[in-house]
Amino acid sequence: MQTIVVLFNLRDGITAELYEAWARTTDLPIVNALPSVSQFEVLKATGLLGGGEPPYQYVELLRFAQLDALYTDIGSSVMQRVATEFQAFADNPLFITTSAL
Repeated sequence: MQTIVVLFNLRDGITAELYEAWARTTDLPIVNALPSVSQFEVLKATGLLGGGEPPYQYVELLRFAQLDALYTDIGSSVMQRVATEFQAFADNPLFITTSAL
């Protein structure tokens, strides 16, 4: 199992309510329906353990078995639209590829 971790803040002028409504109605259902995706979650950062403000507002976890299959799925016109919409919400998202130990 592999996971892509996405860390991001919202762009100036984008409210949490607007982004979260889009994530619930568009991003989560469409990405979770991709054949290559085992699980997709969007998490809202609430703080740092021990106190303080987190450096990122949101964390996405995208779990999948094979990267090639994921690339095929995200190449679809629907996913290209979703990716474009995501870029309008997220300010310089950081995509980290990982694999389980």
